[in-house]
Amino acid sequence: MIPLAALPALNAALNGTSACLLVAGFLCIRRKRVTAHKACMLSAVVTSTLFLISYLTYHYHVGSVPFRGQGWSRPVYFSVLSSHTVLAAATLPLVLVTLTRALRGRFQRHARIARWTLPVWLYVSVTGVLVYWMLYHLFAAA
Repeated sequence: MIPLAALPALNAALNGTSACLLVAGFLCIRRKRVTAHKACMLSAVVTSTLFLISYLTYHYHVGSVPFRGQGWSRPVYFSVLSSHTVLAAATLPLVLVTLTRALRGRFQRHARIARWTLPVWLYVSVTGVLVYWMLYHLFAAA
């Protein structure tokens, strides 16, 4: 079993992996490598699902973690955190609709919503790593 203290780093790693898979999946579909695109995107869904399970488990047991930074770092951190949180809430339904349309073979409708889903999901994945870094490393000792 993974210790609770290790979950924030695991969460950041899962978010970073998801971001890499999303970029790879985007590049694959631009090159018309449909099978590779599908593999990358399904892997991103699995990775993000594992992240969500780990994130909820951690915060169920630990609660919220206070930000210890001062001065200019506070508004920067809370701006990133706020946008991350709002868009994270929007990501789940976007991903589910996008995935459902692809799995049902409705590729035109899939592509239309994927144009919105990809940048939102990518932003959430990248800012998730940034929030972790700011909370647990950059300002943890401050």
